[in-house]
Amino acid sequence: MSILSPTSPADLAALLRQASQRGQTVECGGNFSKSLWGGPVHPAALRLSTAKLDSVLQYEPRDLTISVGAGMPYSALTRLLAGNRQMIPLDPPYASNATVGGVIATNLSGPRRRLFGTARDLVIGLEFATMDGKLVQSGGMVVKNVAGLDMGKLLIGSYGTLGVLTSINFKLIPSPAEKLTFVRSFATAAEAVTERNRLLTSVLQPAGIDLLNPAASQILGHQGFLLVLPVGGSTPVLDRYRRELHQYQVAPDEMLLGRLAEFPAAFLAQHPQGAVARLSTRLQGLLPLLEAEQRPLVIRAANGVAYLHLENARQPFSGVLEAGEDRGAVVQWPAPGGDLGVMKKIKNMMDPQQLLNKGRLYGRI
Repeated sequence: MSILSPTSPADLAALLRQASQRGQTVECGGNFSKSLWGGPVHPAALRLSTAKLDSVLQYEPRDLTISVGAGMPYSALTRLLAGNRQMIPLDPPYASNATVGGVIATNLSGPRRRLFGTARDLVIGLEFATMDGKLVQSGGMVVKNVAGLDMGKLLIGSYGTLGVLTSINFKLIPSPAEKLTFVRSFATAAEAVTERNRLLTSVLQPAGIDLLNPAASQILGHQGFLLVLPVGGSTPVLDRYRRELHQYQVAPDEMLLGRLAEFPAAFLAQHPQGAVARLSTRLQGLLPLLEAEQRPLVIRAANGVAYLHLENARQPFSGVLEAGEDRGAVVQWPAPGGDLGVMKKIKNMMDPQQLLNKGRLYGRI
């Protein structure tokens, strides 16, 4: 099936309205780089791509804000901002092929989540098209925006099941003068967790604190339980990091940080029948998890979110399936909670015919 790529938000909205009037199912995406994430889309009558909505709509470097089309390549946005020493530190996987809209629709983030948060912390406004052909704006171009219902938070992480993103507004973060990534291996999980606890109570504020078990660190060419700390700041700040982290090594040119952000994407590319599961635990629960799990495990160790990498999706796991090819062989999500009814009401309100990205979110929505 050919992919339609409208050149304006109005044209995209018109295509959605026509599909709704005809009762046609619609699969929407940008470059479809994350088709393995969030459950499969059922075969659709119409495929829409936002890839041609790729322009910079408004950029105010002094105000630290930017608005771009949803189809803009995320890598191009990163390069543009770097020219003004600014950044959107989401560190999503598939960054080289992803569109901005795809990153926001899937709500993917990476190692620097600890300091800068996720997309919901960096997006200040967006526009999306609905199945009845309307263009809806939420938020604006100011960082403090409290007017009206925050529809943006509904669209972030909705995997295109509620509407199609056409543009996104971000607040920007100044890039630090210098950046380094410190790494240190430990023989036991207990030693690594003890060091993690020390970092959490110290005056140091690394942008991220990631902890890998031996199976994961081996993939990156290291051994043991590996702590990875991306940091940034002025020369005096980094000199203090060097002094206080003198037992750590410095990864060259942030290469390790880049490979860590792309870890799930690279793993799935090497294991076509594999899967990535998200395990959420309290900070105190990391040690039992590290001691029990032998499969590759990457943990955002400052917030308790762990990502388990399975070579075969049929292997048992506890948690939520984030991505994988062979999804039909496993229970993807745990039993739904009381919020599922609210989620279905929102879906019925915005897509009453259930036409948009049908099957995504594992058929629950």
